[in-house]
Amino acid sequence: MLLLLSDYMSQYYSGFNVFQYLTLRAILGVMTALGIALIIGPTMIRHLSFRQIGQVVRQDGPESHFSKKGTPTMGGALILVAIAVSTLLWADLTNRYVWVVLIITLAFGLIGFVDDYIKLVRQDPRGLLSRYKYFWQSVFGAGAAIFLFMTVTVPAETQLIVPFFKEIVIPLGGWYMLLTYLVIVGSSNAVNLTDGLDGLAIMPTVMVAAALGLFSYVAGHFEFASYLQIPFIPSAGELVVFCAAMVGAGLGFLWFNTYPAQVFMGDVGALALGAALGTVAVITRHEIVFFIMGGIFVLETVSVILQVASFKLTGRRIFRMAPIHHHFELKGWPEPRVIVRFWIITVMLVLFGLATLKLR
Repeated sequence: MLLLLSDYMSQYYSGFNVFQYLTLRAILGVMTALGIALIIGPTMIRHLSFRQIGQVVRQDGPESHFSKKGTPTMGGALILVAIAVSTLLWADLTNRYVWVVLIITLAFGLIGFVDDYIKLVRQDPRGLLSRYKYFWQSVFGAGAAIFLFMTVTVPAETQLIVPFFKEIVIPLGGWYMLLTYLVIVGSSNAVNLTDGLDGLAIMPTVMVAAALGLFSYVAGHFEFASYLQIPFIPSAGELVVFCAAMVGAGLGFLWFNTYPAQVFMGDVGALALGAALGTVAVITRHEIVFFIMGGIFVLETVSVILQVASFKLTGRRIFRMAPIHHHFELKGWPEPRVIVRFWIITVMLVLFGLATLKLR
């Protein structure tokens, strides 16, 4: 929106051309989203508290969680507002990738909102039934996959890139849609499973979003993409503004979500953020690297799958409780220790993922 305004104003004063630079708009995107989150955060928390939209605690969970009962939830709406406003202000709104990622983020956020609303407002612990939740995730995920496939402009957009091997490129053809669908829906649910401790999900999300922003920037820049020998995806660079907005909104939310949390994001935030990360990853053709950088999300998901499979097949549990962050809590780790150690692991995984830009 402001980019269009700056284009118009540049006719009268050339200084407005500075807003054409992605790096500047990315910085402004971070600052705008962060400012919005910090400004409206306290009001939203008070509103949620007044409406008594508070956390429901599992009786079989760690005893340390009992004190969290009643903590305002659905704070993920704060993140979505900050991301949407910042993106609409600073991104190029003629870019189809910006709209795909923004619509997917808000659509999955709507699914999470309905789930949270049923659980917290209607007091139905089941929330949105799993089959309906998965159905709508599939509708939006498949819709994005089909749209991206139908609007392909260069072959690189539907090729699977294997990190560390610059000459291994696998044409996916129609299988691209299946991969895109699985990444979007899978990452959405993975982040949702990770969101169980104060700040545990949001900080890895911020770090992965920052890294994906860098991947977006170089993938959309012909010279950088050629030098680094990664796929050149025309117009993908504009996603750096969206990723920057995610970083700013996430940090703003962390201000209130850090231990002990004043607010939880709920499904409205977790489902949306996971879907957003997955969508950016497939557009920039870095799904495998995303799998590496989001290793904590993968670990949390795998722990649940193994726990359920083991219990159904043998009647025994592998972990004391799943997702795995609860396992460590029940082993006696204080909650802040679990959180910070998972953050440290994410830092290392993100750095490893960034190293794939050169190690080819």
